Amino acid sequence: MLSAKSLFQEILDHDESFRLFCSIAASGESQGGWENARIATLVPPSERALAPKITRHGADEDKHGRIFNALMRKRGLEPVPVPPDTDYTMLLEKHGIGLAHEKLQSDEPLTVHDIVTYLAHSRVTEQRASEQMELLRKHFADHPDLGRAVRMISADEDNHLAYCHEELLRFARAGHGRAIQRTLRECALAEIRVYRDVSLAVMAHMGRILGWSRAKSAVLAAGIHAVYAYERAAGWRRMVSLKPPERRDALGGPATSAPEFA
Repeated sequence: MLSAKSLFQEILDHDESFRLFCSIAASGESQGGWENARIATLVPPSERALAPKITRHGADEDKHGRIFNALMRKRGLEPVPVPPDTDYTMLLEKHGIGLAHEKLQSDEPLTVHDIVTYLAHSRVTEQRASEQMELLRKHFADHPDLGRAVRMISADEDNHLAYCHEELLRFARAGHGRAIQRTLRECALAEIRVYRDVSLAVMAHMGRILGWSRAKSAVLAAGIHAVYAYERAAGWRRMVSLKPPERRDALGGPATSAPEFA
């Protein structure tokens, strides 16, 4: 019987599929680290107080990238190039979601609208990240090799999501409510399409590595399409709601260091 746990266990047990999984994850986290670092540098003067939190966000993402690379090194594996059709962060940018890299590579200060856009994009993508890590934590929190990494990354993603809620609510109170809701909706609808396409691509690559039958691949693809159908109909709404988080000032302190993997 196919399940999330059995599927991931199969990927985990094979060196090549595990290497691809970690390479994709490390690349995305490192990209997120760079983006947040640039945003922190370019924050407009009126929002300089937000810069340390954005820096912390980026430092966490960098840490996650190092963790995935360390997991590979522990098994004597080196990263592989990320297939373009599995590059979640770059595909989101291609669809106009978030701040364009061209803008982040310049030295022109960002606007308050840019910061609102960044936070709305992060609120949507961190929802996805938090849910994915919660699933891994459910099944692998006690795994001898992955458990510590899964628990740490999951806690960080929950903090990132709380931070996005808190800051977006602050901007909404300052009069940006309509822009926030419009941007959140656009981001969510684009994200679920990109997530579907990336999921199909990742499963296709994993299927080739692991020698899955056509029937198994078809079942997995059908499941991905079913998730997309649900998200397109109603599930996207969970990505656009805002509420005060249980943990306030979740990114108010320094980033924690990455654990060592012997």
